[in-house]
Amino acid sequence: MVAAPAGADATTIGVLNLQGDVREHVAALGELGVESRLIKRPADTAELAGLILPGGESTTLSMLLESTGLFDVLAERIAGGLPVLGTCAGLVLLATEVLDGRPDQRFFGALSATVRRNGFGRQLQSFEAELELAPGLAGGGGGAAGAAGAAGAAGALPAVFIRAPLVVDVGPDVEVLASVVRPLPYPGAGLDGPPALPSASPVLLRQGRILAASFHPELTPDRRIHAMFAAMCV
Repeated sequence: MVAAPAGADATTIGVLNLQGDVREHVAALGELGVESRLIKRPADTAELAGLILPGGESTTLSMLLESTGLFDVLAERIAGGLPVLGTCAGLVLLATEVLDGRPDQRFFGALSATVRRNGFGRQLQSFEAELELAPGLAGGGGGAAGAAGAAGAAGALPAVFIRAPLVVDVGPDVEVLASVVRPLPYPGAGLDGPPALPSASPVLLRQGRILAASFHPELTPDRRIHAMFAAMCV
């Protein structure tokens, strides 16, 4: 469900609507009974309880954030403590350091992490995996996020990686909530396959009121990540 910008409830979560999996995030929030609002211009950012930065193409998102006047407005809100969920390209936008990005690309710098764009490989190396969540997370959340009784509320978390960013390093204040072992390159990937990675790479991070994933939780029926974020916004 998408709430009207005017007079929105304080529990409304905004979804950046410039590029990427916007509808899928809105649908995921709707399944949890959480109000959402599409964010396309600075005026849309009033009265938000949280913000989702969806996947897409991080350099394009950076330019669109700049051209719409949203970047500085959102940067101020995020620095002021607005809870944010960044998925795939959204994770890139939140990082403090980005490798293989454009020189003029801007980032919010809210998550103490070094991230490599497309670090898991190109489109051909997209993959699915099942993640083991950190203790205490596997059962989903409670309270306003009690709708974690949605599909997959226990056990391994299904995750879809599409040209996913690789988390190279994290700061001491960052919690690693899930990691993944890099799969073998797809047949035919040849020398253009993904680079050699450590045995396990962080793919779900939390730092204060920032939650970030290398994967696309909106593309599976499991709503634990969105439920967790909704609980952070209460």
